[in-house]
Amino acid sequence: MKKLLATAAIALCASVPPAAAQEVAGVFSKGRTHFIVSGGTGYAFDESYFVLGLGASYYLIDGLNVGLHVESWSGADPGMTKITPSVNYVFHQVRTVKPYVGAFYRRTDIERLEDLDSWGGRAGVYIQAARNAFIGLGAVYESYLDCNKTTYRSCDSTYAEVSLTFAF
Repeated sequence: MKKLLATAAIALCASVPPAAAQEVAGVFSKGRTHFIVSGGTGYAFDESYFVLGLGASYYLIDGLNVGLHVESWSGADPGMTKITPSVNYVFHQVRTVKPYVGAFYRRTDIERLEDLDSWGGRAGVYIQAARNAFIGLGAVYESYLDCNKTTYRSCDSTYAEVSLTFAF
């Protein structure tokens, strides 16, 4: 009887791969939603800005998410609003930190100037700060489309990014 129960328990454990897969991907698993809060300073038009951002991402499959992020640049002139749809992949299989890579398109509304479109890529790591909270540290490359060099100093930029992500 003990052998039969042991065999049944082993068979039951072996027949539950979706739960095991969910454990491996954890907060980066299919169907999860993350809310992102970002803030800090930015620099444009020879001015320093106070930047606040909010966003959300949804995991289509384990590790792969689509997201939308909105930033408000205030405290200098001209004011700006940035809207950024994105796609990212988190390497959830790594144990200590979770590397990520991604791509995005961005639409920037600039007061009294033409809107500016850009695309770019990002890479970095997520470090677990609490059970469902992660600090993101990474780098971003952004290239501005239809950029007028008489208005803008550079049509490409590379910068660091820091984020706080809450996963549900």
